[in-house]
Amino acid sequence: MKLLNEILRGILIGIANIIPGVSGGTMAVSMGIYDDIIYSITHLFSEMKKSIRTLFPYILGAGIGIVCLSFVIEYLFLHFPIQTNLCFIGLILGGLPIITKRIKIKRPDFSHSLIFILFFALIIGMQLLGGQGTKDVTIQISLLEIIKLFLIGAVASATMVIPGVSGSMMLMIIGYYNPIISHINLFIKALVALNFNQLIQSAMILAPFGLGVVIGIFLIAKIIEILLKNYESHTYCAILGLVVASPIAILMGINLTHLNLPILLTSAITFIIGLIIARFAGQE
Repeated sequence: MKLLNEILRGILIGIANIIPGVSGGTMAVSMGIYDDIIYSITHLFSEMKKSIRTLFPYILGAGIGIVCLSFVIEYLFLHFPIQTNLCFIGLILGGLPIITKRIKIKRPDFSHSLIFILFFALIIGMQLLGGQGTKDVTIQISLLEIIKLFLIGAVASATMVIPGVSGSMMLMIIGYYNPIISHINLFIKALVALNFNQLIQSAMILAPFGLGVVIGIFLIAKIIEILLKNYESHTYCAILGLVVASPIAILMGINLTHLNLPILLTSAITFIIGLIIARFAGQE
């Protein structure tokens, strides 16, 4: 049961990471597993057996979420965007009590409040930038493009690890979201069809991006571990600001022109479902 619960959490993190505006880091915090994941990443080599045992079900679940459920989520966002977004908002808000328990201060001072406001504003600002729309880039294989893909992977993965910050939104802002998703889909289709020419072409684009993602995760995880160790209350105030802003940022990205009573009722149901899943997934 514990293993299935951990895989479920991984699936939610994986799905969140491929949806612009939704943060995988937020999902991890909301489910009470963020600290464990950060610790396991930063101590992968010094405590390899323990770290692998902790990370494996989450990585497996994230893989299932990204590869197997991405088409389902894409369909839901296409046909039921408001209901699907409200479900994710429920998932995020359902985990807020876990975060507030980590802020071990009776009364926040000016510095705690300032950090909360700054990081809250960061997410709203990112959503406003993303909402302006950016033209998709055309990826052409060259040494400069490979270096650029590596750096973009590192930046995107760093934002994926930080709660409240959407790595997918960051990719969308700089115009790389759709091209990367397109090449992931092309790679999967080529693998199934054994189209080796397409496999090699997509791999040459995805490999430097993937390497950047891995290195970025290790770097940002180490920084976050240091912050949590030395400035725990301030770090969680920053995380709280990021997480509280996330539902607002998601709502800002929803088109409400076709809102009616049936959509409102079904959205309320999916929101409650999200809260229930968050409560279940957040249990130890």
